[in-house]
Amino acid sequence: MRLNAALPWRWIPPITAPAATQMAIDRWMLQQLLAGGPPMLRLYRWSVPTLSLGRHQQRWPSQWREEAVELVRRPSGGRAVLHAGELTYALVFTPPTRDREAVYRHCCHWLQQALAHAGEPLHFGQASPAAAAQRSSCFATATAADLVSTRGAKRIGSAQLWHGQALLQHGSLLLDPPAALWQRLFQADPPALAPLPWGPEQLEQQLRQAAEEHLCPGGLITQPLSPGEWAAARELEPLGCV
Repeated sequence: MRLNAALPWRWIPPITAPAATQMAIDRWMLQQLLAGGPPMLRLYRWSVPTLSLGRHQQRWPSQWREEAVELVRRPSGGRAVLHAGELTYALVFTPPTRDREAVYRHCCHWLQQALAHAGEPLHFGQASPAAAAQRSSCFATATAADLVSTRGAKRIGSAQLWHGQALLQHGSLLLDPPAALWQRLFQADPPALAPLPWGPEQLEQQLRQAAEEHLCPGGLITQPLSPGEWAAARELEPLGCV
């Protein structure tokens, strides 16, 4: 898939924050794109273990509210994701096509390149969206939106929100999910994944380099959120949890 112009992308440096703040920043990014702003990319972590529910996910186990995790609604689709022992990415841009599978492949290519460099080649899943919708956990199935290791373990789950021609896509890169909490929430073991050879900072550096080479044709310009942008994003924070 070719982009129409080599626009520079804005890189928002990694942020660790509560669930409501992270979701608000993602919504703010999409608003900025719709208002004529540049495409953007960021990585982030969650300050406490959190379950994010897909935009249309209406059912989930009642015992989730009894666990020591936050619950928040994502703006994108898909099923529940446990944000603990993982790294989340979010990007906004205007693809030249609405072919969702082609867009997923384009938007995940940089992730494939980065993980291949770490000795973890990934391929896209093959489960149907209908099959995935029957499960409460995003990582219980792997569709054409997701990346799976050669051993069959799902490493990255991604989801989208379209607003006209504009796209918000974000996803979760599993690193070392807490097994006991995962088992309590999903009644299953987490995917059996090999550890990556990088620490947190090197992982972020490798991902940024891969994005510059395989996602952002005009390069990445580092620009943290300004105080005014922080204030605008916080106005979009959801009121409470799910």
